[in-house]
Amino acid sequence: MTTIRDVAEAAGVSIATVSRALHGLPRVSEVTRRRVLAVATELRYVASPSAASLASGQTMAIGVVAPFVNRWFFAAVVHSAEELLRPAGYDLLLYSLGTDAVERRRAFSGNLLRKRVDGVLVLGLNPSAEEIAALSAAGPVAIVGVAVSGWSSVRIDDEGAARRAMRHLIDLGHRRIGYIGGEPADPLHSEAPADRHRGYRRALAEAGIDINPSLEAVGYFSVRGGRAAMEQMLDLPARPTAVFAACDEMAMGAIHAVRRAGARVPEDVSVIGIDDQEMAELFDLTTVAQPVDAQGTLAAGMILAAIGNPGRARPAVTVPTALIVRGSTRAPS
Repeated sequence: MTTIRDVAEAAGVSIATVSRALHGLPRVSEVTRRRVLAVATELRYVASPSAASLASGQTMAIGVVAPFVNRWFFAAVVHSAEELLRPAGYDLLLYSLGTDAVERRRAFSGNLLRKRVDGVLVLGLNPSAEEIAALSAAGPVAIVGVAVSGWSSVRIDDEGAARRAMRHLIDLGHRRIGYIGGEPADPLHSEAPADRHRGYRRALAEAGIDINPSLEAVGYFSVRGGRAAMEQMLDLPARPTAVFAACDEMAMGAIHAVRRAGARVPEDVSVIGIDDQEMAELFDLTTVAQPVDAQGTLAAGMILAAIGNPGRARPAVTVPTALIVRGSTRAPS
């Protein structure tokens, strides 16, 4: 097997010069670079990526820290970020934390990503001060879903999106509106569940509608959870005429529960969600769409910009949402 030492001896230069020439680094003349490339080609030598990292001080990897990788939102953000980062020469190093508090503390107690990545993309977490310090030590950070001082960020106005969904139902004439959301004590410590719940209640208050806690249920941001929450509401003496679910998965579960109970959507119960994920159109689901792919692309671009210019300002971007009206909502009968 040909080694870098073989290339150096055949080209009449040092091993360090071969490494710099093959990886496009400075302090190598163009004549020497061409000679090294010619010898490497003749000897069929392939440079080691790890050697390039040592020579340049870069790992050419971006760390991705997310609570889950198998949920639609996180997978979509990672995919769109990768489509920008990979052509730029970066690989992704993925850390899925789940919701276990002990595992999360263990992950951040040491140097989780230090010297292993050139930057970090954080998804759907509201990090503590200790976690902010640990991640910041690894390089430039961009976060999706929340704003953190000193980090680049991309997010939607979650409270505003919830109020937009509720205004649609209220404008249709609904007054008894249920809510399916996340856990009161969110294990991810993220802001979106609380913001969307706040938007639901604020929209009711603005319309002069009393808040009824019996119309609020936890759906755990899953189809199964949304179905169970809707079944709970269908057992009430007075069912809601409409339901706002804080994500499309829970809304889909709610639609399934209504139909399984022998009722109709939207004739008996209107249902609206947030996201406009890929299955929303199949369910004919009215929803408040957020540009998930754009958030991943923007966040990845912010990391690349910060790596190229560490002194630049860290932008905080709030991307717009839009109401998509389909067949799951109508005026109450």
